[in-house]
Amino acid sequence: MRANAPATVAIALGAGGARGLAHIHVVETLDELGIRPVAIAGSSIGSIVGAGMAAGMTGRDMHEFVRTNLGNRGEVMARIWRSRPTSLSEMMSGGLRAQLNIERILQAFLPEAIPKTFEELKIPLQVTTTDYFGHKSTVFDSGELLPAVAASAAIPALFKPVQRDGRLLVDGGICNPVPFDLLQGKADIVIAVDVAGGPTTGRKSAPSAIDLMFGTSQLMMQANTALKLKMQRPDILLRPPVSRFRVLDFLKVDAVMAETASIKDEMKRQLERAFAGETLPVPEIG
Repeated sequence: MRANAPATVAIALGAGGARGLAHIHVVETLDELGIRPVAIAGSSIGSIVGAGMAAGMTGRDMHEFVRTNLGNRGEVMARIWRSRPTSLSEMMSGGLRAQLNIERILQAFLPEAIPKTFEELKIPLQVTTTDYFGHKSTVFDSGELLPAVAASAAIPALFKPVQRDGRLLVDGGICNPVPFDLLQGKADIVIAVDVAGGPTTGRKSAPSAIDLMFGTSQLMMQANTALKLKMQRPDILLRPPVSRFRVLDFLKVDAVMAETASIKDEMKRQLERAFAGETLPVPEIG
């Protein structure tokens, strides 16, 4: 840390679908403490919340927005329906998979506060995507914001890949589910928020094909993050208790927020210790 200057903070928000609604608690906590990150990195749902944060939205703004826009099942379904393919040729272009257009869906749901370009953001933002044919993670931090965020959130088999700069891009969580490595050297304290969770045994029925697909994705993200933690670590790693929720449980916004509210106090404790220079343990996956 710099002498006679307050410590700076950067934050990485991880992938996890609806489980990433827990990121809003983290934003709220930073607001309560008067901490403004100097840099943000996001993957998948983390890129969406990160874009809102970088645009200047408060955690309270985000909390109210998701409750208003995701709390009404009829309104959610109507917006998704309006995002459907508009022609037979477009529908058939994806074969029989009938994947949804993530850019259209985000246009239907994102708050107006999020601008069109990275350059209009108030805090620098890095968004991770996966270059399907390039076999690697690709990071965007300039130019059009929506295509980058859409690509980062384009879960394979559910959403159509995003074409940008001659590359076919899919979910950033595949290669870099918690992109804290992008923030090394950018701040005194790097916070990483891992919302991947993991398959649980609490369900009464056997997992469906969809559950297995998303569950194995969770395991893959866990493995990637564990490998990265062996090479380098953020100063703070937060893991909200999200495992009982599915990746598409956005309609359960109130339940997700209630279940993960404890992360706010945990974050305050860890920040206090980090500012004091203590080494923090890696929390278990919740």
